Amino acid sequence: MSRGKQVASAVFSIGLVIAVTWYFLPQFTSVADIKTSIDSMSTFELVTLGIATIWNLITYTFVMVTTMPGLTYRQAFVVTESSTAVSNTVPGGGAVGIAMSYSMYSSWGFSRSRGSVSLLLSGVWNNFAKLGLPILAVAIVAIQGGPGGGRILAALAGIGGLVFAVTMFALLLRSEQGARTIGIRAGRVASRLRGIFGRPPVQGWEIATTKFRARTITLLRARWHWLTLATLVSHLSLWLILLMTLRYVGVSEADVGWAQVLLVFSFARLLTAIPFTPGGVGVVEFALIAGLAAAGGPRAEVAAAVLVFRALTYVLPIPVGLGTYIFWRRNRSWRRPQGTAPRTELVPDAA
Repeated sequence: MSRGKQVASAVFSIGLVIAVTWYFLPQFTSVADIKTSIDSMSTFELVTLGIATIWNLITYTFVMVTTMPGLTYRQAFVVTESSTAVSNTVPGGGAVGIAMSYSMYSSWGFSRSRGSVSLLLSGVWNNFAKLGLPILAVAIVAIQGGPGGGRILAALAGIGGLVFAVTMFALLLRSEQGARTIGIRAGRVASRLRGIFGRPPVQGWEIATTKFRARTITLLRARWHWLTLATLVSHLSLWLILLMTLRYVGVSEADVGWAQVLLVFSFARLLTAIPFTPGGVGVVEFALIAGLAAAGGPRAEVAAAVLVFRALTYVLPIPVGLGTYIFWRRNRSWRRPQGTAPRTELVPDAA
């Protein structure tokens, strides 16, 4: 991302947060009423929220360990929290987080190809979940009483997006020759771009894409079901924290049912697939508050629940990620030469 785009993205993010905090919320409800709702939570409720938050922090490690054979849960926690902290704070942080992940994997002895397989599969399944959850939520709400026409149209759009994403992914892995062709063409484009700057052409990209395809297929055949389960657990753990905060501040099942909460949550999560702002800050808060209030939730309680939810799931991972990053920089006991990480039957030797 160019410096101009980074500045523009930062200005937009800050402006959106200011608009939501100082304009939308005061127009929506009283700040004093929000504070009263938050203060009403009991010690037991705060403790259970803390337990759920800790659980949520570790759930994505299941995805990373599933997609990276040989990675330990402690390593997965370090790389996940560090990259999340960057994604939540830096414009274009997703790309920076990926680069950081590669650096960590390399320092622990994992090859770039193993890191690529892990990051691709975890990212693809994450987006599959973002596309699939709204469909599931609309179906549940329809069974319970029927969604409006707008929700049905949105679900149909989600089905179309999910089918398209699955189809493209299947085509990528369909044949060895196809993967080789993709590598050759991508290599030609990269070589031309490098030639502009007087750099030599790239070599071996067709070998890399063929090897990448083989490793991806091998891993998916063995672990697709565990990857799907781990991804769903990660997403639903977030929803559970939102549901708990709603109930704890006084939004009852009669006000907004659990399925309606899942529906609003899933569409808000879908918005984060497009990185308008780091971590969806401003966008997610507005979508959740407006959606839950439209579903019947009391305004002050809904706003209080969403602010607590975002504090636990967006703000808290930032200092945690800073801590894990510092730990990675200082800890030398996990360091290995690149390519010497433990191998398993799911990581075949390079051809």
